Amino acid sequence: MGTLFILVGLIYLCGLSFTQECSRGLLKDTDFPGNDIQILRSPDAEHCQLLCTQHPSCLFFAFIRPDSTTNKGYFYCYLKSTPSKQPKVRISQQGITSGFSLKPCHPDPRPCLPHVYDKVDFPYSDYRTLFTADYQECQRACTHDPGCQFFAFIKTSYKCWLKTTWTVPTIPLIKAKLGVISGFSHRIQTSEYFETACQGKLFPRTNIPGHDIVVLPAASPEHCQTLCTAHPLCTYFSYVSHQFTCYLKKNEHVMARRPQGGITSGLPARFCQLDNSWIKKTYAGVDFQGSDIRHLLVNDVETCQRTCTADPNCQFYTYVTNSSPWRHRCYLKRAITMPAPPVISKVDNNVSGFSLRNCWIKNTYAGVDFYGSDMRHLLVNDVGSCQRACTADPNCQFYTYVTNRYSNIAIRRRCHLKRAITMPAPPNISKNKNLVSGFSLRNCQ
Repeated sequence: MGTLFILVGLIYLCGLSFTQECSRGLLKDTDFPGNDIQILRSPDAEHCQLLCTQHPSCLFFAFIRPDSTTNKGYFYCYLKSTPSKQPKVRISQQGITSGFSLKPCHPDPRPCLPHVYDKVDFPYSDYRTLFTADYQECQRACTHDPGCQFFAFIKTSYKCWLKTTWTVPTIPLIKAKLGVISGFSHRIQTSEYFETACQGKLFPRTNIPGHDIVVLPAASPEHCQTLCTAHPLCTYFSYVSHQFTCYLKKNEHVMARRPQGGITSGLPARFCQLDNSWIKKTYAGVDFQGSDIRHLLVNDVETCQRTCTADPNCQFYTYVTNSSPWRHRCYLKRAITMPAPPVISKVDNNVSGFSLRNCWIKNTYAGVDFYGSDMRHLLVNDVGSCQRACTADPNCQFYTYVTNRYSNIAIRRRCHLKRAITMPAPPNISKNKNLVSGFSLRNCQ
């Protein structure tokens, strides 16, 4: 019987892959009217397409461009879906660009967003301001700040606004429910990558009342701690277990702890890699409601978890056990995690854009050693810092970074900067699972 359930699931997956084609093209001056499931904001059609891709049920979209003369809802991104998986109607419409989800293309879950938008403002979501000489310096400040996802620069005042949004999956609703088990994909990305590991600081049976800035559902205190770590303004948190509620708080001056059962409080981790063992746990009697991509029949929760982990679109899941009429159903789920400004508007003196942090890490090669041609080495905390060091050095062409899992403790976290005689071609390339290599980005726009 177990083999039958798995076979049915595999047939379903294979059928899905054959019926949905990868369609990256955009249809300018074309509208797919109706069938809206959600309306979000986007600075361009490419960003809107990525939002559709990350939305659990979006299949196609329509984006209102800022040059539209017939529709004043500039920068609106209409996410759409139909049972047939195709638009019911296509019409010619000036100022609208339409297209399809990239789910069948399996794109990177952390896309590079290199475009900069002149005369565009991303208001709200601010957490830090500074003065910079131009928008390029503002974008660099955003890229180097782990909490920044997008920015807005005011030309007349030289003011740079750094802004944040959720880059870790947030579950719409978590409820106690008999007969279900929930959990997370083992490949879920919850934070920036740090080589230094750390155990988060938790205060069991402790409440820190007041100073709430965000309230979110969370499956455990450790999940709540990850959410606090992802928010640049969160200074500590309190998690109410029976409500599955995570209270992110901001107070830089005092942390008044009070004994209280059923509540766990704690601190974020800013510069180290939290122990994410909570991701590999299963949560019996807990329902992660909403955000369904699809469901299939499997024989046990372990198969459901493996299926979610293997699916690049799945971030979390809920499995129905034998005690329900919907027994053996595995619901695969996901949330939007790419940077998405809540409001976008036209402003003559503004320039807005996104952090380029995800663009850097795309040019790295995990498990690869560029052997030889060393100029010098230095100690850094992560591969991104190594790549930035190589990019900043006019003589460096490529590099190899030694991760924190390397067998020789003495050379862990070493960044080896390298140079060839002429073009940047490593003389020797070999495999080593504990090394990461890449090239200088000095000549990249």
